Amino acid sequence: MKQFTDVFDTMVAPVCQKRKVSKKTKKAWRKHIDIKDVDAYLDNARLEERLGPPLAEKGDDELFAIDIKGTNESVAILSKRERRLNLLNKPPTCFAILRERSMVPDPISKRNRVRTIEERKNPITRRLEAKRKLSGQLKLKEKIAKVNRAHAEAKRAKKPKRDDFNTDVWKEKSLPVPELNNEWIRSDTVRHTLTNLGMTQKKVPTTLHKKTSVLPAVEAPHPGTSYNPSYADHQKLLREIAESELKLMKEEAHLERVTSKMFKKIPGEDRDKARFEELSQGLPFQTEGTANEPESEDDDPTVKSVNPPVKNAKKTLVKRRKLKEQKELAHKRAQEKIEKRKVADIYKLNQLKKQLTFKEKKEEAMRKKRDIIKEKKTLEPKTLSKIKFEPEDQVFQLGTELTGVLRTSKPTGSLLKDRFKSLQQRNILAPTAQVLKRNKAKVKLFEKASHKMGWEGTFK
Repeated sequence: MKQFTDVFDTMVAPVCQKRKVSKKTKKAWRKHIDIKDVDAYLDNARLEERLGPPLAEKGDDELFAIDIKGTNESVAILSKRERRLNLLNKPPTCFAILRERSMVPDPISKRNRVRTIEERKNPITRRLEAKRKLSGQLKLKEKIAKVNRAHAEAKRAKKPKRDDFNTDVWKEKSLPVPELNNEWIRSDTVRHTLTNLGMTQKKVPTTLHKKTSVLPAVEAPHPGTSYNPSYADHQKLLREIAESELKLMKEEAHLERVTSKMFKKIPGEDRDKARFEELSQGLPFQTEGTANEPESEDDDPTVKSVNPPVKNAKKTLVKRRKLKEQKELAHKRAQEKIEKRKVADIYKLNQLKKQLTFKEKKEEAMRKKRDIIKEKKTLEPKTLSKIKFEPEDQVFQLGTELTGVLRTSKPTGSLLKDRFKSLQQRNILAPTAQVLKRNKAKVKLFEKASHKMGWEGTFK
């Protein structure tokens, strides 16, 4: 039985035979041939070519060096300046990757180099061109290149060195070309000329470094708003807030007095009756006393004119002569009065001088007043929208609310709101009002006749 089992196992066990495949093409050859050992050998060979032969093949002279100086000699101590000079003479570290590190020699030892234009020229042609340039006979292209080179050198010479800020470029008003410093030359002409000469004129933008307001971005808070203020600062803050509240109450009382309390409250019937009588003034209404009186009529048939005609009576020669004499006499009197006034003004020079001095003082006072008002307006926010800027109410705490400890003090005010109001006060944002309810337009909806189905009213 055991022998039968061994024979059966030998019959059933698979025989591992090498499979025969086609190696006709390169693809089939690479697929069915294991070349890992060859690749590893080639990689090692290339690495040895780049870095040199292995250490096992190197001699002792290449691996070791004999110390000739000895350890007893003192090592030279270099100064800081010498170390820096040595570092300057060394090649930069950033160029280390560009240096040749491979030990593989160049397979093409002799390479063809492309000669330059000057090298390709004929020696005779090169000699003739040098002679022509020395004599001053230049081509148009060479002349333009010479001018451009001169402009580039001048620009390079005027360019400030790095980290050199000795001059203010915005204050330099003199032009690089002296002929352009003329009041009769327009700015467009100057810009056009400088642009074509390869120069640029610096111009300060109007909105550069210009603040919208002279107010500081962050204002120092009142000392009385501290969590542990002094008694004087806290009382001063409360006094200022009380004065502002009294001012507001006074304004509200004034508006109430000149608007609501100025008019009396009367019943509606009396108001309508008074309005009717006011509007009917001057109309020909018949009253009870004049109802039975007869109408007055003009029974006189003769017609009398209000302005009777005037007879055209011509002026006589005597009258004309007298009128002329009177006119000449009036003119003569006016001239004499002017001359007398001139003579009188000579004696009033001191008085006129006083008047002029008083007028100048008054104008100077008004100018100072306008300057003060103008300076005051710089601290006020400008009108950027139809809504007027309203400053935030001053934050304060009563004496009973002060704890004196920052940990137990209650938070007051809002930092976000304070910054938002600061932006509005410094004319960066336009003042706005919070809109809680928006009025939407009422849209009238109707159904087209062509869209009706005919059964709309049956389900109502």
